[in-house]
Amino acid sequence: MNASLGAIYLESVVKRLLTYKVLGEKTFAQLEEKDFYFAPNEGSNSIAVIIQHMSGNMMSRWTNFLTEDGEKEGRDREKEFSAPDLGKDELLGLWEKGWSCLLDALLSLKEDDLLATIHIRHEPLTAVDAINRQLAHYPHHVGQIVYIGKMIRNKDWQSLSIPKGASGQFNQQMQEKHGGK
Repeated sequence: MNASLGAIYLESVVKRLLTYKVLGEKTFAQLEEKDFYFAPNEGSNSIAVIIQHMSGNMMSRWTNFLTEDGEKEGRDREKEFSAPDLGKDELLGLWEKGWSCLLDALLSLKEDDLLATIHIRHEPLTAVDAINRQLAHYPHHVGQIVYIGKMIRNKDWQSLSIPKGASGQFNQQMQEKHGGK
């Protein structure tokens, strides 16, 4: 094996994060503009709020990732949790802006950077720990987005994974595709 463990790790992180980005986008494609503002109850966030929060977090954490604290002075985290006055296209622009910042930062990292000490809210972390922290954070929110989308679309929801009752067929297809046992 020629690739180093650090390079394999960074490639895996990008691959996994992109799968969650796509899950969010496949959910957005099933929704109307008004759906982005649906909240299941008073204590829940809408998809619009989740997008706004994720974008704010990504911009803060990944701008100058190795050289500046991940909680930027100009970030207003509290405002991220109030409903934005944005249309679907503007929300998708925020989504893309955050993801671009994240992916650009990750793709610029070198293996040696993984052990660098970075800071989030003044807390020292290795870069790999900070990456893992966000690798847990973003899929959590994408899961919320997908779940809200499923609630809204109900019977019209187009599954983003293996539909109920189709596991055997999917497993067979994977075995045929990959030649496994």
